[in-house]
Amino acid sequence: MKTVAVILAGGEGSRLGVLTAKRTKPAVPFGGKFRIIDFALSNCVNSGLFDVMIVAQYRPHSLIEHIGAGGPWELDRERTGGVRIYSPYKSREAGSWFVGTADAVQQNFLFVKDRRPDLVVILSGDHIYRMNYNDLIAKHLERRADVTLATMEVPDHEKSRFGIVQLDQDERVTSFVEKPKDPIPGLGSMGIYVFNYGVLDRVLLEDSRMPESNHDFGKDILPRMIARGERVFSWKYAGYWRDVGTIESYWEAHMDLIGEPPLYDLNDLGWLIHTRSENRPPARLSKGAQVSDSLITHGCTIAQDALIERSILSAGVRVEPGAVVRESVLLTDCVIERGAVVERAILDKRARVGQGARVGAMPQGDDEPGSRRFTVLGKNAVIPAGFVVGAGAEVGPDVIPSDLGGSPLPEGAAVFTKRRPHEV
Repeated sequence: MKTVAVILAGGEGSRLGVLTAKRTKPAVPFGGKFRIIDFALSNCVNSGLFDVMIVAQYRPHSLIEHIGAGGPWELDRERTGGVRIYSPYKSREAGSWFVGTADAVQQNFLFVKDRRPDLVVILSGDHIYRMNYNDLIAKHLERRADVTLATMEVPDHEKSRFGIVQLDQDERVTSFVEKPKDPIPGLGSMGIYVFNYGVLDRVLLEDSRMPESNHDFGKDILPRMIARGERVFSWKYAGYWRDVGTIESYWEAHMDLIGEPPLYDLNDLGWLIHTRSENRPPARLSKGAQVSDSLITHGCTIAQDALIERSILSAGVRVEPGAVVRESVLLTDCVIERGAVVERAILDKRARVGQGARVGAMPQGDDEPGSRRFTVLGKNAVIPAGFVVGAGAEVGPDVIPSDLGGSPLPEGAAVFTKRRPHEV
């Protein structure tokens, strides 16, 4: 049974703010050494799916550089299988910016057709989870389904972010409502589908000829198939899964890695997450440095009397003497200078916090979901010595001291560089 995997990796990720100012969401770093797309890619190769197509759209440069020829995932294959990345294109006959998930697959469907598969697994490239797709495929074949959806339990307060699926006693899907405004009974669709190849070819072509369609699997194709009685089934997933599409969920997913025990254990050698790693020396902790409940990646240096609590430090992060980092996520090559304090913050690559400066703050009183305030610094942002960035503030990429002025940045404020692109 030949299977092709299609990973949709074109998301703009606007809810991640400055983290996606210069990259697509699946290319956002995660967990100290990975990118978000590594989880879907690793699930593919760990499930024995070595024929993978990635459909990219928004700012794909970081994603393309990261994937390369696919070597870290054993996908650098020339004759059969391998990984290929496709972006929107123009041709004499057709081609345009993708307008929906189904349209993204349809515009590149000739590349699927060339593989002549029996099944097509459609995945999202911006979720953190561990799944053996063979379990989903086996259930799909057992039921002789046209399409099978991976689903999961979703709390009522999150149902507006999901497609909600209702089932009969045989787990056949009877209703699919995309992101309902008010909670309704049912399971949440994970955006993971297994289609019979012929069915997918037919429904995509049909949808492409409907000008009134949104050209989306959740909004159009699946509800249409259900309405006319096609064999649409659910497969319920019970493992760890997170959509890291917001700053809060991105931070929470990192905290899941350092729980006791961790909700998602990166040390599971039976299901490795593969990635493209940098050649860096081992991490170095100086005398008097205190590190607890944290992940410290290769190339980090933690200086004398520095304090790191419940944080993730990516490759090459430098924390100078007496600096404090609490409940924060620091991406590659960030620098926290002497005596600076970083709390409840996310710092993009090469951000620098000056001597004695303060970025973010720990919460006061109850820390309820939805009320959390995370401070975010964009790539290459520089916070000068002694400056204060309030809780929940956002500092854009390439911000320098002259962009900030002399006054502290208040809670919830946002500032971006005043320089023109050619000056950065």
